[in-house]
Amino acid sequence: MNGFKTLMLLAAMTALFMGLGYTFGGSGGALIALLIAAGMNLVTYWNADKIVLKMHGAREVDGASAPELVGIVRQLAARAGLPVPKVYLVDSPHPNAFATGRNPEHAAVAATTGLLQLLDREEIAAVMAHELGHVRNRDTLIMTMTATIAGAISFLANFGLFFRGNDNRGGNPIAMIAAVFLAPFAAMLVQLAISRTREYGADRAAAEICRNPRALASALAKLAAGAARIPNPVIDRNPAAASLYIVPTGRGGRDSLFSTHPDTGNRIAELEAMAAAMGGAASAVAAGAGRIAPALAGAAAGVGASVPRTRKIRRSALDPLDRR
Repeated sequence: MNGFKTLMLLAAMTALFMGLGYTFGGSGGALIALLIAAGMNLVTYWNADKIVLKMHGAREVDGASAPELVGIVRQLAARAGLPVPKVYLVDSPHPNAFATGRNPEHAAVAATTGLLQLLDREEIAAVMAHELGHVRNRDTLIMTMTATIAGAISFLANFGLFFRGNDNRGGNPIAMIAAVFLAPFAAMLVQLAISRTREYGADRAAAEICRNPRALASALAKLAAGAARIPNPVIDRNPAAASLYIVPTGRGGRDSLFSTHPDTGNRIAELEAMAAAMGGAASAVAAGAGRIAPALAGAAAGVGASVPRTRKIRRSALDPLDRR
């Protein structure tokens, strides 16, 4: 359902873009708009990851420089059936994470140092699973496309009055002025709607990959509180980057037309429901169809009973192999 909804929203944005071009220049304007969008999408398709990572000042890490984090990503990628993405660190106290890249073969995941300091090992693994969910669902490409089309709409709206066609119709000045102001606003709403839709899909994928939806729920609660408290200089410079992150910056994230993310409380509620379902399935296998496993009580208390292994206390929050 989310895939169909995203497809419809992409179609609506494309139609809006072509309609804006037609308003200013008739069929010729629509063709020019299409060519501009194609060129921008082509450049963004090949360079989106480089642009995003450079914007954040991210540095690539490997098994030597960050063995624990890279080990977590490798294990999760194998579990998800994905190529191992490049792993980056962003030196920022703002706790957040994002994924980028045009496809799973050219993907990258990044986390801030603030996130690593705030979360424990299982929560970090759940966040990385969320980002891998975006990669598996190809959300990074979808969001790149929508951001590019939205940017093209804003560009065309700003300069649209100079692109009137030669079809001798003159055009309606009121309609053109309305288009200049309304088209970018409508494009922004579509872009935000797609962003909110994809976050729910990545949460579900993370629950499947890390097998511990409650760890992601706990991470979202911590990250939302931290992101609201600690400023993000990248967003100050480029507000369009807000949709990249796992949680909204500032006080956003409520379910509204103007939010980049779904309400964090609603996301946590869905993850809790997934955890209960996973715990229920495990107890049915262990105790039989007519019995309810006592582990469900522990899962409801947040112990993590949905994880099919014993949870250990680790000295390091980032040691997937328990080597400390």
